Amino acid sequence: MHTISDYQGFFLEYLSKKTITKEPKNLYEPISYILSLGGKRLRPTLVLMAAEIFEGSYNEALDAALAIEIFHNFSLIHDDIMDDAPLRRGKETVHEKWDVNTGILSGDAMLINAYQLFENYNGTTFRELAQLFTKTAIEVCEGQQYDIDFETRDDVTIPEYIKMIEYKTAVLVGAALKMGAIVAGASETSKSSIYDFGRLLGLAFQLQDDYLDAFGNPETFGKQVGGDIIENKKTFLYLKALEYASDDEKKQLQGLFSLNPDDPSEKISTVKHLFETTGAKDRTRAEIEAYTKKAFSALNDLEISEEKKALLRLFGSTLMNRSV
Repeated sequence: MHTISDYQGFFLEYLSKKTITKEPKNLYEPISYILSLGGKRLRPTLVLMAAEIFEGSYNEALDAALAIEIFHNFSLIHDDIMDDAPLRRGKETVHEKWDVNTGILSGDAMLINAYQLFENYNGTTFRELAQLFTKTAIEVCEGQQYDIDFETRDDVTIPEYIKMIEYKTAVLVGAALKMGAIVAGASETSKSSIYDFGRLLGLAFQLQDDYLDAFGNPETFGKQVGGDIIENKKTFLYLKALEYASDDEKKQLQGLFSLNPDDPSEKISTVKHLFETTGAKDRTRAEIEAYTKKAFSALNDLEISEEKKALLRLFGSTLMNRSV
């Protein structure tokens, strides 16, 4: 087994060799650009790590890892267009640097390219990878649509919200790990368990992201604290606050989430106070811990050594160990 940083290095080296430079440049340059913007490369790293956990070779998993990274970045291009976002990882978004039409077309080409990479596997492996990829891709699209729909709804339930973040974020983490297991020829039980580990950990991670948006340390979180509150996003914290709020608190919270003040500092402060007084803050932390424990429980069914299970637990703990 290698370290997480080793797998990241293996993937980045492979990515650099696979950069497309052919014509028409206005189709392929945006693809190279978005893939060069960095990020943690979490998903491809998980593909490579899972392959070796199940006695496969990370080399054999590189095309699957590249496919999932290309798909992830394709979704970012289209998400940025839908959100009219000016920046991605501190740089101009593709549709800002080029234009919206280029962003749509380059994103489409990336999705097709992701499927092409599975052609490098034999029939059985190809079919299994393609089936998982298709299922995951449509779920990510469904999750994005739920997210858009929730912006204009005042009756979003907690189960609906969990389903949205599961589809939009968590299933791709599960799929990355399962792809590595597929390439390595793991058992059906192991493929299912490693997928559940990733999916549940992805849910815990996204819930923690909601929590840190309101209560994180601005020096370590990496984003503007209170951003979800400013954008009136109905996160888990907000929904839990409504569930346990008094009538007056509920009215106040809903009123605040209908405002867009020029200076949002007072709004952020008041909403955070309501998250605390209603118990939403503590209940959200408890939910994060519950999903993390569920993720680690999924490792019990894996047919691998305790040493490898410990590596997965260490990865999960590291992922969840963000400053609060």
